[in-house]
Amino acid sequence: MRPIAIFRFSPTEGPGYFSDWLDAQGLAWQLVALDEGAAVPADPRAFAGIGMMGGPMSVNDGLAWTEPICALLRAAVAVEVPVLGHCLGGQLLAQALGAPVTRAAVAEIGWLGVDVSDVPAQRDWFGGRSAFTTFQWHTMPSRCRTAPRPC
Repeated sequence: MRPIAIFRFSPTEGPGYFSDWLDAQGLAWQLVALDEGAAVPADPRAFAGIGMMGGPMSVNDGLAWTEPICALLRAAVAVEVPVLGHCLGGQLLAQALGAPVTRAAVAEIGWLGVDVSDVPAQRDWFGGRSAFTTFQWHTMPSRCRTAPRPC
């Protein structure tokens, strides 16, 4: 079986419980450590899925790997390879698919409710739950608080 690619953008933002869950399900995974200079794979079909972790940077920071990973994500969506983005990974997926990514007006910190409107996602990703509470910690990096451009 093809592994699930887990992209790491910062050494402080590893796969954590996501890899524990994959291991418990008997699903193979492969770490792609972009923070250590790993190349972005060319073909998403090499993977059963793609998971992207977070990081202290923004998708708008102009990093060398931003466009190659966005191209990979567009290709993954086109060939129906499942993609999951956490934090920065969500920013990358949004940008890859043409959505604007801008700085939030206020920080998001605390326990917040999540509604899952997609029935297959409720079953496949959230244990059948249509709603749950999760903890978020999204602050603006100090460079973003005064930056004239989106962070």
